[in-house]
Amino acid sequence: MRLLAFDGRMGASGDMLLGALVAAGADPSVLSPVEDALDVTYRVHEVDKNGILATKVDVLLAEADGGDPRGEGHADDHRHQPETEDGDDDEHGEGDGDDEGGVDAGHSHQHQYRRHDHARGESAHSHDHDHAHSHDHDHDDPTHAEGHGPHRTYPEVVDLVESMDVPAGVVADATAIFRVLGEAEAEVHGTALDATHFHEVGADDAIADVVGVCLLLNDLGVDRVVTGPVAVGGGEAEMSHGTYPVPAPAVVNIAAAADWSVRGGPIEAELLTPTGAAILAHLAEGVETLPSMSVESSGYGAGGWDFSDHPNVLRAVVGDGGSRLVRDEISVLETNLDDATPEVLGGLQETLKDAGARDVTIVPTTMKKSRPGHLVKVVVKPEDAERVAYRLAVETGTLGIREHGAGHRWTARREFETATLDVDGDDYEVSVKVGSDADGVVYDRSAEYDDALAVANETGLPVREVMRRAVDAVASDDNE
Repeated sequence: MRLLAFDGRMGASGDMLLGALVAAGADPSVLSPVEDALDVTYRVHEVDKNGILATKVDVLLAEADGGDPRGEGHADDHRHQPETEDGDDDEHGEGDGDDEGGVDAGHSHQHQYRRHDHARGESAHSHDHDHAHSHDHDHDDPTHAEGHGPHRTYPEVVDLVESMDVPAGVVADATAIFRVLGEAEAEVHGTALDATHFHEVGADDAIADVVGVCLLLNDLGVDRVVTGPVAVGGGEAEMSHGTYPVPAPAVVNIAAAADWSVRGGPIEAELLTPTGAAILAHLAEGVETLPSMSVESSGYGAGGWDFSDHPNVLRAVVGDGGSRLVRDEISVLETNLDDATPEVLGGLQETLKDAGARDVTIVPTTMKKSRPGHLVKVVVKPEDAERVAYRLAVETGTLGIREHGAGHRWTARREFETATLDVDGDDYEVSVKVGSDADGVVYDRSAEYDDALAVANETGLPVREVMRRAVDAVASDDNE
């Protein structure tokens, strides 16, 4: 199994993800369909981050400086152009002096979320990612594409991505990422998804970030993407709606639905952007440590911050993950109950899963003095253990819960497909869970009982027959 692992202990943004994937071996020439569809070009070069050679990917206006339509210094084959951040050629002009906060004086990060009111005026729909950070390059410099292009709604972004000459899988991933972004923004502002204007995230450079990451990932041909806990930074950020604590509201909403966890620090700065969070939320599974793998390649994607003690880079490691099943980091909670009523026990499955449990098992057992009792075993993610343990305690009244500590389980990839059954001329839908290994080989299909029971009640067919037909229908579709 080909595995890609991100180390997000210094955060993540669209440009950092682009740089990390190129540095890990992806071919930048696959980005050309985005350049053909938008008024931008990619500039790939190398920078020094606290002694680490990292790859920086800038999104530039295609007709920069009125010369080479791909921008000064941009070769048609997207060759890396080694440069130092101190040199005159670095268009971001990152200096080497530290201010009191450990950030280079006169420099602020170059992530894709910026307010450029000189270009478009103050908008009544500006969103939380319109950060009012200053930048060390001239805001009148036409080379950089931040905020360039119209402010699009989610449907407009989808139409644009679908019009690009890119593989279908790239379109699916990119539009899913924008949906994550759109739903997060809509929740923050109390608007409908289709009516939410993306502004910066719908501008050309942000679309270039998202689609570019999907193209580079497709080129790497990995089977699984994981990330460790992602640093969000700390402090406050100036946004169009005022001063907000880091992480930004949209980042909080995205992280809540993601499989991975976040952590504060290690710097008082904004390290995780909404675009970076949305890309990882769609693509990556969360892990606590780097999985076992045979490393084939690795690289660092550069961010725009310079700190005195922390290189602002995102590391990507590519290699053979070995197992054909997915390693899932877990903890196991246990408690013995000798006085729980059947009603309480019957409700634990639902209440504990609502609190974050992955699986709940209740086993009849014999307690002291030969009293009948039950052993409750709960599988959780390590970061959810305390919350689930508290819910278990208040639901059952138990005075002690054991935790077996962080371990792991091997799991299949699970997807749901919908089977449509024709019964006496009427169509009925049943969800079918499909289990497969990391290579996509399906080895189990099982119909969802509740769906099958509803169809059985309406049609008079036995539940077993409905489940059999649903599994057969999905298997037939998969084999076509």
